[in-house]
Amino acid sequence: MINPSVHGWIDKFFAEQSLSPHSFPQNESDFYTRTRATGFIFGHVVSIDASIAIATENRLPQELSKIGMLNTLYQMYRLTKQNNESANFINEAVAFYNTMIPKGFNPLKKVLESSSPSSKLEKIIHDRVQTNEDMFSKNFSHVITNALLFIDVLAFKQYLEKGSVPEKYSTIIEDIVISVVSLSLKSKTGISQHDDLLAKLFESSVRYNKFGRNAITSIENLDLSYLSNSLEKHYIIDLAGISLWSDEKVENEERYFLFKLGEFLKINDTEILNSINFINDFIVKYKSEIPYFNFSNPVKHFYDQTTDSVAILINRNKSRLLKEISESKELMQLLAKSTHKDLDKEEKKKMKKQLLDICKSIPSLTIFLLPGGGLLLPILIKFIPQMLPSSFNENIED
Repeated sequence: MINPSVHGWIDKFFAEQSLSPHSFPQNESDFYTRTRATGFIFGHVVSIDASIAIATENRLPQELSKIGMLNTLYQMYRLTKQNNESANFINEAVAFYNTMIPKGFNPLKKVLESSSPSSKLEKIIHDRVQTNEDMFSKNFSHVITNALLFIDVLAFKQYLEKGSVPEKYSTIIEDIVISVVSLSLKSKTGISQHDDLLAKLFESSVRYNKFGRNAITSIENLDLSYLSNSLEKHYIIDLAGISLWSDEKVENEERYFLFKLGEFLKINDTEILNSINFINDFIVKYKSEIPYFNFSNPVKHFYDQTTDSVAILINRNKSRLLKEISESKELMQLLAKSTHKDLDKEEKKKMKKQLLDICKSIPSLTIFLLPGGGLLLPILIKFIPQMLPSSFNENIED
């Protein structure tokens, strides 16, 4: 069994797959259809389009994402070059990423020069799938962030065909995707604060762009002229569609957004309907297997999962946390006050700063210092009084 968490898994993958022939993707449409069926497009790998079946049971989402990414890159190589040479593919993939990843962030610098190409590719794929070690990546990032991995595949296509990737290609594609998803969320019939947070999370998951709120306010303001092939366009339609899906349906107003987007992308209505139907069938079929789809609102699920995780972290570090908090009389008073009265803006700022200072000194709590960790801080503040001894609560109320 291939174990992507152990060194040497790529060599094992190709050793096993070479034992049986696998049909080449017939064209871009066939490649995309097969890839979409695996769930890789949506950041949820439910199957692997490989010559020898690869079990998906009892694997971590990150492990499935690694296999899915390797295989999707390989299938793109097979489509473009029309050959199965795994060694050539690995060399091409390593060379591609070596030109793509910004200086200072290149994972190859962390790998010994004597490392084999497959070892380097393992490191690259690990870094691309696991963008960070914070709470988002463990509970939510694979929902959103890994849906952006297909941009790597699109850029790899450019590299294989032209020998290089057009300047800022990935940045522009990613920016278009974020703009479209942000607009699709705004077009939903029932917009909630959770949908707004989903947009923020999506925007903070970028790999090529700097973090920032997208300023596009209407579909007419989108510049889609950069998109040059069907893979890019269908990918954007599908991500817009899955971000609109909720309560087991896509409302008429939301369908209008997709048809309007299709008009701008020059995708006919039949293909838009195909996308809507596929997304609905995919979610219904795999709903029981993918926690993300068990809730009409994915961010609600994120908070449910994260709340439990934060409680565990506090329990594990309760003694040290109590010691650190008890050394700050002001923080104790603020925490006590927050349990029965709203703090003013200045008090919230003080409490946040002091808690973050404490988190810096406790390794397990440094997740609150990472990008996006600020969104988790209210959960930490909520649980601290509950998790500490009652005598402590009585003391801080005094």
